[in-house]
Amino acid sequence: MIKILHLSDIHMGSGFSHGRVNPVTGLNTRLEDFVSSLSKCIDRAIEEPVDLVLFGGDAFPDATPPPVVQEAFAGQFRRLADAKIPTVLLVGNHDQHSQGQGGASLCIYRTLGVPGFIVGDTLEVHRIETRNGPVQVVTLPWITRSALMTKSDTEGMSLSDVNQELIERLRGGLERQIRQLDPEVPAVLLAHLMADRAEYGAERFLAVGKGFTIPMYLLVRPCYDYVALGHVHRHQNLNPSNDPPVIYPGSIERVDFSEQKEDKGYVMVELERGRAEWQFCPLPVRAFRTIEVNLSEAADPQAVLLKAIAKREIQDAVVRLIYKIRKEQLDGIDSTALHRALSEAHTYTIQPEVVSSEARARLPELGAGASVDPLEALKAYLANREDLKDIEADLLLAAQSLLEGEAAA
Repeated sequence: MIKILHLSDIHMGSGFSHGRVNPVTGLNTRLEDFVSSLSKCIDRAIEEPVDLVLFGGDAFPDATPPPVVQEAFAGQFRRLADAKIPTVLLVGNHDQHSQGQGGASLCIYRTLGVPGFIVGDTLEVHRIETRNGPVQVVTLPWITRSALMTKSDTEGMSLSDVNQELIERLRGGLERQIRQLDPEVPAVLLAHLMADRAEYGAERFLAVGKGFTIPMYLLVRPCYDYVALGHVHRHQNLNPSNDPPVIYPGSIERVDFSEQKEDKGYVMVELERGRAEWQFCPLPVRAFRTIEVNLSEAADPQAVLLKAIAKREIQDAVVRLIYKIRKEQLDGIDSTALHRALSEAHTYTIQPEVVSSEARARLPELGAGASVDPLEALKAYLANREDLKDIEADLLLAAQSLLEGEAAA
């Protein structure tokens, strides 16, 4: 049984705007958060110990990270080399310089000859000898359209024809690698790609260069015992039958507010030929909280706003406060009191949105000529009244009693 730790999308150096400078270390606290999460992954790999670590790509936000960020990343992965744990570093879209034309940030580990480290920047089969036997890893780095087809190749072709030709060329490349696999040895496909069944998140906005969507039939093959993916930040298993498991571990830290509800972590795998057991291992990452309040109907907007903040757990979280307010209500907001109420957060932003008085709460469902059940009409009205949230249930109960009494009479 071969133990594997599969992680991906570290994005070391992202999200500095959500942090602050640590006066003791001089580092941005979000960089320290990312290092802490990566450190916990490496700790687990060494404590088990695992036989192999697979990194699914996107080490940094781009291919030219600042030295302090490179050192933080290298300092953690160096621990795997010291522990003699083989490691495969796959090249993702953010790791490529100039969309793949100028090398990749991770290639320095091959140049330096770091013991036990393999850089996956080409479609290739790697046979790796681990403490518990051999394993085969097919590396499929991020591939752009231009890597498979030239402009002259696509001349006169429709977009659908181009996409189909891209898939066929990739299928041919994968088939050539599959023919090299030893059927008696466990095999893993390690790929950085957009699969057609995946639920996307922040990576849609972070993508550098344009890739293309890979159909599942290229990934679900009997020759693979486990398919380790990178690129999509939301953890998910694309093949519920687990034959083989097709797993995105997701990113190890929250990059921005689009990921505030996602669990972050890595995957532990026990692998043998014909079978893979896996488990998602969540990491205790920093919380992101969004507080949204519509004050346009509030008689006392300051009180409603402070109450909304008090209801949320914001200590040590990255917080954004968004509130809608009318121009004539602005004088009723005490900014000092807001900053004081948000002071427990790790960092916070305040984003007021001034709405027009003419555009106030005219609900389409309550317009002239609309036929609406009275109770439903009340629910629609209360849904737009933040200042009545505390007594909403009582109002609905009272309204229902009145309506029942009227019907009985």
